[in-house]
Amino acid sequence: MSVEVINFGCRLNIAEGEAIRAAAAGADDLIVINSCAVTAEATRQARQAVRRAAKRRPDARIIVTGCAAEIDPAMFAGMAELVGNRIKGLSDSYSPFVSSEVETPARFARPSTSLGTDGKGRPAISGADHARAFIEVQNGCDHRCTFCIIPYGRGESRSIPAGLVIDAVKQAVDRGQQEVILTGVDLTSYGPDLPGSPTLGMLVERILKHVPDLKRLRLSSMDSVEIDDRLFDLITSEPHVMPHVHLSLQSGDDMILKRMKRRHSRAQAVELVERLKAKRPALAVGADIIAGFPTETDAMFANSLSLLDDCDIVIGHVFPYSPRAGTPAARMPQLERATIKARAETLRKRANERKAAWLQSMIGTTQQTLIELDQQNGHAENFANVRLETPLPLGNMRGSMIEVRITASDGNTLTGIAA
Repeated sequence: MSVEVINFGCRLNIAEGEAIRAAAAGADDLIVINSCAVTAEATRQARQAVRRAAKRRPDARIIVTGCAAEIDPAMFAGMAELVGNRIKGLSDSYSPFVSSEVETPARFARPSTSLGTDGKGRPAISGADHARAFIEVQNGCDHRCTFCIIPYGRGESRSIPAGLVIDAVKQAVDRGQQEVILTGVDLTSYGPDLPGSPTLGMLVERILKHVPDLKRLRLSSMDSVEIDDRLFDLITSEPHVMPHVHLSLQSGDDMILKRMKRRHSRAQAVELVERLKAKRPALAVGADIIAGFPTETDAMFANSLSLLDDCDIVIGHVFPYSPRAGTPAARMPQLERATIKARAETLRKRANERKAAWLQSMIGTTQQTLIELDQQNGHAENFANVRLETPLPLGNMRGSMIEVRITASDGNTLTGIAA
């Protein structure tokens, strides 16, 4: 049986999953769990996946890699064999799995180069079976937000040289993928470690110049404080850059932001969104918000709740805070789990209401939609989910771009007719 890769977590993991598949090609009866550790729940899900895989394919060798395996290898002891996060895209990491050995230090060794999941400087890129291509341009993080364990699993910030990124984008376009998503752990920190200290905006400019056939360029989660003037102008003025941003905001209260060790204030976040929307009114704003951070009072939570309105957030990703051992926030005074859960539900309810109103406003419009998954579902330029009333009758249309006249919304997905 071919290698099975099960990805959890971020878009970067999706891209890296393909590098794992390629590196492990030829291995016999192998399952690789590419784990996430952003929350305790994510680690729990990885452990569940190991148990399910062992039950479903009892004769298969099971490997766990990714952030959870890197940060807490003991969590998987006796359950699976482990491969370190930085070497999970190297073919040598999978060649030893002919023995019954559970773990060796070599499987957590660092490759000679810190660039690229494959250890050769090339960015990870999701497979041709995806309608959209996720391409790694940055990895690791030099910031130490008090709640975040990911830098311990990913290491320092490092960037992929523009030429190699452009080659990956060309590869995606040549195989028919019309949308590329640039991914990274801290995407907007791209470049200072490269010669000449290029920025993310410079990288985007080079991609658009050297790959003119690329129809859509989308940026994954960004740190709002790192969006400089060049990147701002591209987001608001370049038609090939999609009218959609996802901001890592985390809280709407200044004191909590300080205790999180974030680098922006509430006012800065609101001001950025106001400027973005003033220049590109159709731009859709998504954001990450954490509910129930240690010491968060009712008034502080109210500031996060109102941030959904003040930043016009229509795609909200809400996370209930969970302490991660080894982080400063885990040593702060904790809230009751019931309070955290209730606040997360309140945030989600408001975020869902805002999304439903946003989708309702698009009924009667025509949305250019990239068909994904099957012949019936896709995403509009603003990242709204779109579903055709009837599947396209033209064979496999995955990856095709069509105009869809929107006729209805269920609050989560738009429905329409091919124009």
